[in-house]
Amino acid sequence: MAAYDTVSQAINGLKERGYTLDFNLKPNGLECEGQKFNPKEFEITEFHRFEGNSDPGDEAVVYAIESKNGRKGVLVNAFGVYSESLSDEMIKKLSFQKN
Repeated sequence: MAAYDTVSQAINGLKERGYTLDFNLKPNGLECEGQKFNPKEFEITEFHRFEGNSDPGDEAVVYAIESKNGRKGVLVNAFGVYSESLSDEMIKKLSFQKN
C-alpha cells in the first residue's frame, strides 16, 4: 500500500491504480452513478487517514472501494463526521476494522 502526504495525492494515486469512480456515503451504504451498494456489496480494500496540523477541516479519510460487481472507486469522508445518520452496519464498515 502506497503512502500519501495529502488527500489529493491519495485520490490521484488510487485513480492511477484503477479506482476511478466516486462513491458517495448514504445512511445504509454507498452510491455510485445512481447504483446503491449495501455494506455487504462492497469492500474497503485500503484507506488513508489524514490529520490536519492546525485545521480540523483538513482531517479526512480516503477509502479505496471495490464492489462485488467489480466497480472500483474512492470515498472521501471527514473523520467521524456523519452528517447523515448512518446504520450500525455502515459505521462498523467504515471503522478501520477488518470485517
